[in-house]
Amino acid sequence: MESVLSDGEAMQLLIDDAPFGDLTTSLLVDKPELNIHFYAREDMIVSGVEEAIQMMRLKNLDVKGFCQSGDKLSQGQHILSAKGHSSQLFIVWKATQILMEWMSGVASSANSMVLSAGDTPVACTRKQTPFTKALSVKAIRSGGAVMHRLGLSETILVFAEHRQFINYKNPKDMLDYLHKSSPEHKVVLEVHSVEDAKMWIEAGVEVLQLDKFSIDQVTECKIHCQNIYSTTRLAIAGGVNPGNVAQYAEAGADLIVTSAPYYAKPKDIKVVFED
Repeated sequence: MESVLSDGEAMQLLIDDAPFGDLTTSLLVDKPELNIHFYAREDMIVSGVEEAIQMMRLKNLDVKGFCQSGDKLSQGQHILSAKGHSSQLFIVWKATQILMEWMSGVASSANSMVLSAGDTPVACTRKQTPFTKALSVKAIRSGGAVMHRLGLSETILVFAEHRQFINYKNPKDMLDYLHKSSPEHKVVLEVHSVEDAKMWIEAGVEVLQLDKFSIDQVTECKIHCQNIYSTTRLAIAGGVNPGNVAQYAEAGADLIVTSAPYYAKPKDIKVVFED
């Protein structure tokens, strides 16, 4: 994978942490050449390696022996190393460590859900922490999940909040209008009840997003699709997490939609300095 940050963005992370240099290191350590090594302190899907390398190279460090985002690491495995002047090594130390720990936590959580879901794809929402979209999307993809939607501009997702302001004689009229107006796009529509779900399945919506449905309700909707030979795909959203994703997949989900990986605990990365 490539870095998703511009050089300016990567440098800004370093500036935020050390806007006027590293006072402690400047007072105590002045070595022309030191080495820094990063290791996985626990099993993880690592992510953010390329961004860490980018920050190190911006500080004129010699980077060596690195893995790639998306690699599966066991406890104790080496992630990357760098060497250079002590003043630069200490500046990149925490900024790179924290970035990789956070992104690896997201990637590992996403991967856990992907494995639990089996053949059912896991798609993550656009509910990232503000200002972290590029890094969050990379972490999700590092873990083997896909994006549900990157924003509002490229997909049609009709919420109840949209439908309260439109007036069509029947659901199929609205679907026909959307297909005619935007023929390249599938129509995704979100519902909150089994009754509404069955109505839109019968209308022929391509993808139906079931929000906060119980496992039994998902099963009921899936059976309804089968009974009327519907090709509607069921996307399950709201409340799906690593603990229940397998059950939702078995209940008949065609797609799992989740925000859970964004709130995962960061993974622990060990850092060692040496001459």
